[in-house]
Amino acid sequence: GGILVLEHSPDVFPVINEFNTFGEDFKLMIAGHTHGGQVWLPIIGSPIVPSSYGQKYNYGHIIENGRHLFVTTGTGTSILPMRFLMPPEVVVLTIRAS
Repeated sequence: GGILVLEHSPDVFPVINEFNTFGEDFKLMIAGHTHGGQVWLPIIGSPIVPSSYGQKYNYGHIIENGRHLFVTTGTGTSILPMRFLMPPEVVVLTIRAS
């Protein structure tokens, strides 16, 4: 068993269990919002990420305390209509029972 969480912002990931009323910890959260920072620079990464956690939950597959977070860069932009070395993506995840 387990709970799948679909959430716009990955910032909820470290605190979501404080609001969980299902009696079981979630196993996977899927989020977006950050667009991967839209701009990625060698050595420093994404200089601006719309997240309270900076680059920590920027994009990709993150595992913490046995829980999985997958953050997609999505297809859009925000603030500035540009991307640099952070291409848009459409992700297809296959979820199987453990």
